[in-house]
Amino acid sequence: MHSRLKQVSALFLPALLFGMLLLVSCENDLKKIKEISAKYVSQPIDTTKGVEVIYSDSAIVKAKLLTPLMIHYSFNPSLPYYIMPKGVKVVFYDMNVQENGNIVGDSAVYHENEKIIEFYHHVVYTTQKGDTFKSDQLIWDQGKKTMYSNKPVQFVLVSGDILNGINFTSDDQLKKPKINQGTGIFNVTDMPNK
Repeated sequence: MHSRLKQVSALFLPALLFGMLLLVSCENDLKKIKEISAKYVSQPIDTTKGVEVIYSDSAIVKAKLLTPLMIHYSFNPSLPYYIMPKGVKVVFYDMNVQENGNIVGDSAVYHENEKIIEFYHHVVYTTQKGDTFKSDQLIWDQGKKTMYSNKPVQFVLVSGDILNGINFTSDDQLKKPKINQGTGIFNVTDMPNK
């Protein structure tokens, strides 16, 4: 009986050790797989250089986006976005496809599903009249047809008037801006009669 126990234990012990070794090695492989998959999930899906995107509505060109580099990410498939880290310009067009204004920024992020584009750093929006908006941030909500900034803003009007504020909201044509805590310099050409 004792020799039989030795015989079973001589077979069982190596099998047990081999099984434990396999389990440990599988766990290391699983960790490696998780590390590799996490690394690839955070990488872009697509990188495109020299991008020109035309936006149209009912076969009428509304805007054109130009950027030297566009990177598409989709960590969460329901929230894909594009990064334009090397500058971006959006040119707006009127019904006759004549330039109607433009936005220029050092970088931008476009949230595809929300139809929101965020411009950052040295953002300048020039209207058809020649008025300019300047800030380090401009958020354009295409769905709501609004623009806003949570950073300090400056409007320089063709008349020479300058308006400053801590933030603003407006329609997407900048026709009705609402500036918070606004200050400014206004040119007055007509003096009131006494």
